[in-house]
Amino acid sequence: MSDNAAVPTAAPDRRALVRAFLASLSGTSLEWYDFAVYNAAAALVFGPLFFPSEDPLSGTLLAFSTYAVGYVSRPLGGFVFGRLGDVLGRKRVLVITLLITGIATLLIGLLPTYGSVGATAGVLLVLLRFAQGVGLGGEWGGAVLLSSEFGNPKQRGFWASAAQVGPPAGNLLANGVLALVSGVLTNEQFLSWGWRVAFLLSALLVVFGLWIRVRLEETPVFRALSEHHDRPTAPIREVWTTQRRELVASVLSRVAPDVLYALFTVFVLTYITQELGLPRGWGVTAVLIASGLQVVLIPLAGALSDRFNRRGVYLVGVIGTAVWPFLAFPLINTKSLPLLVLGVVVGLVLHSLMYGPQAAFISEQFTPRLRYTGSSLAYTLAGVIGGAVAPLLFTLLLAEFDSWVGLACYLLVASVVTAVGLALGKDRSQAEDEEFHALHGTPALGISEPGA
Repeated sequence: MSDNAAVPTAAPDRRALVRAFLASLSGTSLEWYDFAVYNAAAALVFGPLFFPSEDPLSGTLLAFSTYAVGYVSRPLGGFVFGRLGDVLGRKRVLVITLLITGIATLLIGLLPTYGSVGATAGVLLVLLRFAQGVGLGGEWGGAVLLSSEFGNPKQRGFWASAAQVGPPAGNLLANGVLALVSGVLTNEQFLSWGWRVAFLLSALLVVFGLWIRVRLEETPVFRALSEHHDRPTAPIREVWTTQRRELVASVLSRVAPDVLYALFTVFVLTYITQELGLPRGWGVTAVLIASGLQVVLIPLAGALSDRFNRRGVYLVGVIGTAVWPFLAFPLINTKSLPLLVLGVVVGLVLHSLMYGPQAAFISEQFTPRLRYTGSSLAYTLAGVIGGAVAPLLFTLLLAEFDSWVGLACYLLVASVVTAVGLALGKDRSQAEDEEFHALHGTPALGISEPGA
């Protein structure tokens, strides 16, 4: 077939766009359910079960070390599956990443503990956590493109936010299941076998996610690239050599959201139980309420970034992130449930202001033929310097200074880093989208269709 072969010019219908949005949303929600179940279990049970120690802090550090492994392994997933997504297609890669994460999570639910097999239990847990990270590292970039490449580039902030709803939706499911299980079981039953239920349930969720993704079509943008033989042969090298500034901007832009999310969804559980002596159910309740709000607020923030300047909406969240921890911890330290909920909710509202526009902001930094690779590299590399080390640093800072002030200062530094990333990045360019669709004969909704 020649390079000038005809490409279907009809824009995707609304049903195809909605299916892509739901596939992106459901897939990332399922994978983040897997990841969030692990995060919650790391904070609540993995220390005594897999890394027993007379010092509770040591057990927590070891448990959070396995948490970090899931972030450190993400770049491998980003490198491998990001490249494949630009070469082989979005849909194929997303089926593979869902299987990897889902199977790893199921096997964690079947693992023997330290009491049964000794240190081998911890090693197996780390290996499965590594596999989770690889799957999730290749998931995000494709999920963003799955929904955004079917839609109107003028509304990319909203459509791309489907992938961003995955973390709070998954967190909502995971914490809801854990809260239900821990609520009907005694503490001894929960530690013995109850925590496994949430991991084993992932098998049902993975089957559902696969059913949706297998039925999808490939995105119009990737079909156009394929028809015109414009797929990259070495996308990683191209990103490093031609779009290095865009990559740096994208990586830095993710640091503050990752650190903030780790604080208010993961470390807050450890802080209120070990530092304040509060019931862990209080922390779970706060996270559930805040996550429920995020399911609505993230798409809203994405839509606001379409209407206004994308970097401007993002920056409002960054400024709030720099300030709020200095107010949130005094509220939490009152040991009042309503004030604890307020502290967590406002924290995740600020996260929504950053996370809603983030997917569109990052994908728009890269040309269409390199978007899966560039977005995946940015997502996974940022995870290492942001979310991966955050719980460990939170724990160490709290132990070193015996005060929340060090934690708040950490968020302040992360916010400055993200502000630099936004300054280095570029605003969306409708001209670039028009040029791509004109070159490949694939009008995008709202751009090449008169009256759209």
